[in-house]
Amino acid sequence: MLEPSTWLAALQGTPEAAAALHASWADLPPDTHLRDGGHYRYRRHSCFVHDVASGQLTQTPHRAHWQPVTYNALHGGIERMFMPVRPDVVASPLWQSMLTQLGQLFAQAARVKGQTVPTWYIEAHQFRVDTTGGIGRPTPEGAHRDGMDFVAVVFMGREGVKGGETRVFEAQGPHGVRFTLTEPFSCLLLDDERVIHESTPIQPVAEHGWRDTLVLTYRQQGFQGPA
Repeated sequence: MLEPSTWLAALQGTPEAAAALHASWADLPPDTHLRDGGHYRYRRHSCFVHDVASGQLTQTPHRAHWQPVTYNALHGGIERMFMPVRPDVVASPLWQSMLTQLGQLFAQAARVKGQTVPTWYIEAHQFRVDTTGGIGRPTPEGAHRDGMDFVAVVFMGREGVKGGETRVFEAQGPHGVRFTLTEPFSCLLLDDERVIHESTPIQPVAEHGWRDTLVLTYRQQGFQGPA
């Protein structure tokens, strides 16, 4: 877990810059692909390629998000096209610094495992889950892996809700941890090969309750897609 003030300082960011970035979550369009019939999730999605050696980050032409059913039994096997992350968000120094610095950090973690990573293929997902219709489900697919090398979950904030407990468990073992993210810009780092994760549903305690996250996935072997 990266603590917000320490991480923001490493990114050369400020609480004001983080708040300005978070403001864009109010402009997320509905997720029209929910197979459980819900209307509680809003999102944008864009893809990037990060050259680790040079630090260059390049946004790819807009593409669909795809996962195999082995990793997402509810939404796997279909190409889901979402609206892209807004250009002003992508261009913000804090966004650029987040994606590249996490890429460098994950490259170091890969080296510990004996892997050299020249390039990361990154998918960025802005999520808002709300409780307008009652219960909101951050992970309707349940406990899962994403089929990536590493995952970062940046908690952006929550208001008027209870629940939303984060659960991380060993993929091949009995141990795990449970906690609730409450401090904006906390960043949870996951080795996707080793753990499964989920967040429990949120319930309203006030009108217009919501929970916002930014999920960044890093993969060595290109973007996932149908064969």
